[in-house]
Amino acid sequence: MIMEESQRILKLAVSVGETLLLSGGEIYRVQETVERILESYALEDYHVFVVSNGIFATINEETEQRGSMVRNVPLGSVHLGKIAAINQLSREICSHQCTLDEAYERLKACQELPEASRAAKILCAGMGCAAFCYIFGGRLAECALSFPLGMLLQTFLYAAGKYKLSKFMVNILGSAVVTAIGFSLSALGLNFMRDMVVIGSIVLLVPGVALTTSIRELFNGDYLSGSIHLADALMTAACIAVGVGAAVRLFQLFRGIGL
Repeated sequence: MIMEESQRILKLAVSVGETLLLSGGEIYRVQETVERILESYALEDYHVFVVSNGIFATINEETEQRGSMVRNVPLGSVHLGKIAAINQLSREICSHQCTLDEAYERLKACQELPEASRAAKILCAGMGCAAFCYIFGGRLAECALSFPLGMLLQTFLYAAGKYKLSKFMVNILGSAVVTAIGFSLSALGLNFMRDMVVIGSIVLLVPGVALTTSIRELFNGDYLSGSIHLADALMTAACIAVGVGAAVRLFQLFRGIGL
């Protein structure tokens, strides 16, 4: 096997793993996928190490054809469509159903899979917030208010992403804005439980996936990756608390609204 081909195989395997990580794939599955792809192309001397935000891989360490690759992978959002497509691609690679060139073309197609439209996501955000408000004990009035607040918060998240605001500032400002609007509506004399409205509306910011992933990885023995996700979840929760607390405190001071 010439060096150029082995490097292409390494790049393909790492790129597949990177796409899985960016789409919310599990750490052990990402590592297993990269290793299986390397094996399917007859590479035996390899080492792969995957963490939540990075992939490290080496091949042929004892020969002149040795190579290594490192990818920094920022924590991304979940895209189940890409995960399913990449899993199907890896299965076909392992069963030798596609050549190296075909695998690269398939990988590019998987990476370009579109997400749901913004309008659909905004609508679903409102419906999700209203549903969670009901689950947490809200009545019809609270659910009706959580629906537009959820859509407003999702719109704010899109705007924040456009201007590349810090994740910490996004969570603080997003939770503060939702809380301030909820309390403002209460100050206008509308009869509803404002705590239910706020709780239902900030569900979009709650790091449920990150927390669940961290617990799973800690139980699997991936302590570094689990710690990264756990720190992300705890910092996000702290930012939400700061935003809600700041808005409540300001209304206590300047509007005379008690708890």
